[in-house]
Order: sequence, then structure tokens, then C-alpha cells
Amino acid sequence: MRLKLPGCAVLALALLLNGPVCLAQPPNRVTILFDAFGKPSSLKMDWGYSALVEYDGKRILFDTGNNADIFTRNVKALGVDLKRLDFVVISHRHGDHTAGLHHLLSVNPKVKIYSPADEHFGGPTPRAFFQRTDESLPAEMRYFGGHTPADVPHGSAWKDVSFTQVNKIIEVMPGVSLVPTTSQVPGFLELRELSLSIRTGRGQLLFVGCSHPGIEKILEGATTLDPRVHMLFGGLHLVTTEAPEIERIARALLERWKIDRIAPGHCTGEPAFAALRKSFGDRYQYAGVGTVVAIPR
Repeated sequence: MRLKLPGCAVLALALLLNGPVCLAQPPNRVTILFDAFGKPSSLKMDWGYSALVEYDGKRILFDTGNNADIFTRNVKALGVDLKRLDFVVISHRHGDHTAGLHHLLSVNPKVKIYSPADEHFGGPTPRAFFQRTDESLPAEMRYFGGHTPADVPHGSAWKDVSFTQVNKIIEVMPGVSLVPTTSQVPGFLELRELSLSIRTGRGQLLFVGCSHPGIEKILEGATTLDPRVHMLFGGLHLVTTEAPEIERIARALLERWKIDRIAPGHCTGEPAFAALRKSFGDRYQYAGVGTVVAIPR
């Protein structure tokens, strides 16, 4: 007769007979799924950004790239299982960060997705639009006949997707926070952007999409969580910035913000890649598409 033991009893018996059992820990790493530069491989390059963040057993998808077919191809080539995600962060509304949602939702339709509180994702029409009224007008000239609903949501290209919209810094899991900012930069005025912060014993891992509000404005918000930034990933939107300002920002990230390591990508721009590599030296992390960056515990 063969005796069947529950799993916990088997583990206890193994400890008695063999001593402590070393259980494999899940990897701490960041895999770049989508970008426009990379080393020769089967992966396809395209403008946009996406990264899979694996840390302390959590699996977070940050952005989904510019093209659903290319996103699908790269994800499959890298062996990434999109059904196994804790949640997704969409940094902002631009198509080069959202297009892969089509594929993601086809394989994991119920995954939780965080986005900025932006009307593009179905956010509410501002109440201020309805606060100034004129009762002398006939009903047919008044919004909603003079009886405005409590909630007037904007339409969205993602009408079948339920986004959890973020308009203030929130902790979504222990040690994992989302940091919203709003751009005041000409060309991107009022564009809302969401960054991901993971606090570690060495400082934050900070993930940015395009840094349209400015990387230093994002850091102002993120460093209220922890003044130390161990590693910065993503696009810094310096692709059209003049050389003197690139040099200033490179120095500021190193000297003022004291970032330990930097892994720039996407819209950072080739001149900024060069300036940052010069400033950070061996603390500059190459992060082209397909790169797997190990994160120390």
C-alpha cells in the first residue's frame, strides 16, 4: 500500500532527512520587449516602448509598444507569458505606448490596467465645463436641457477596456507605487503621464514612458517616496533637445538627483545616449530591445 502525503508533509519530511531545502527564487529582472534599437536578433525594432518588470515575485508590464503585431512577435520570441501578470501600467495615451494592448487583451482580457486620469482612457468630462450656466436661455440651448448628469464620461478608443485611472501617487502593492505627472512643456501641454516606482533596499527602480512632463519633474514626485533612485529605465524625451540642455540634464541626473544607474531607451535620443554614457560611465546600462537587465535584491 502506497501512502500519499500532502505537499506540506513531504517538505517537512525532506527537511528532516536532508536538512534545509533551497527553494529557487524568481528572477529579479527587466526585459525590454519593444524599442527602436537593439543588437542583431530575431526581434523586430520599431518606435515605441515596452518592458516586462519582474521583481520580488511580481510581474508588471510597463507599456505595450507601437504595433500590436510587432509586440506579439517580440513577446513570443522572448518567451514571455502575458497571462501571468500582476498588472499593467500604461504611461500615457500615445499610440507608441498603447498599440500592443490589442494583443495583450486578446490573451489576458481581465488583467488590471492602470492609466493616467486622461479622457483618452474614458475619463470624465471636466465638471467646470458645466458650472457656468445661463438660465435665461431656452432649454434647447442649454447643455442637457439644463439638467447635467453627475458624470459625463468622454468617449474612448478603448471603450471595451476598464482602466483604473490614477490622479495621485498611490501604492498599488507593498513597495510598488504609481506616480502621475502632468506636462507643462510646449507641444505636450496638459499631457498626463504615469511612472512606476518599485522601492528596493538600494533605492527605487523608476520606470518612465516618455517623460513628457520632464524627467526632473517626474523625479520631484518620485523622490517623495524615497530620495534614492537606484536605477532609471525608459524614455527621457531628449530626442529633439539641444546639446547644452542634454548636457545639463545628464549632469543633474548624476549630481543633483544622484541616480545610481541609468538604462535609457526609446525617445531619449542618440545624442543623449552618448552624453549619459559619458556621464555615468560603467553605471550606464545598455537597454536595447531584447536586453535582460538583472536587478540585485
